[in-house]
Amino acid sequence: MIDSITLFVADDHPLLLKGLVDQLKEYNYNVIGTAENGAIALNKIMELQPQIAILDEEMPMLTGFEVIKKCKEQLVDTKFIILTSHKEKAFIYKAQKLNISGYIIKDEPFLELHNCIQSISKGVPYFSAVFNTVLENEVAPQLQKMKLLTPSERTIVRFIAQDKSSKDIAALLSLSARTIEKHRSNIITKLGLAKEKDILTSWAKENIEFVN
Repeated sequence: MIDSITLFVADDHPLLLKGLVDQLKEYNYNVIGTAENGAIALNKIMELQPQIAILDEEMPMLTGFEVIKKCKEQLVDTKFIILTSHKEKAFIYKAQKLNISGYIIKDEPFLELHNCIQSISKGVPYFSAVFNTVLENEVAPQLQKMKLLTPSERTIVRFIAQDKSSKDIAALLSLSARTIEKHRSNIITKLGLAKEKDILTSWAKENIEFVN
């Protein structure tokens, strides 16, 4: 029964939050709580223990992902749906790492969210088509590339993403700048990048989620 599924909804835009709650209630869902920022969402989810929480990703205080991470650390049984406008691979990868139950794009019809809730209530995760497409075509290839890098090379890539020079990295790792330059060259080769100025810095910043 739809009305037996307890839902919690969080979005920092009051009008969007009200509109979503109204639509859910039209479908006879039991919305037991709402929040307009991540900190309140976290406290209420811990208190109310809804079966499913629908969270906007970008909220003040705590993001949707941060709320989910903290809830999972506390072993909360709630299943989570991220409702977002983001289709970028970094967001898709974060969602995958957190093992969330649903990921829905905001510009999709409400029926997509309804289908997601129904699927999760039966124990089956549900994701927008774009989620699976990005996961397969953009996230998976980057993860395969990451497997080629040694732990030391991953550390260097993290520093490169912070705009640190070879000299800076060498000092931090107690190595010579020449050794760091050699590592840079090896990383570029392993990742299949063009040997252009700043290409590794650009790649590191764009793909930092996969390195961490």
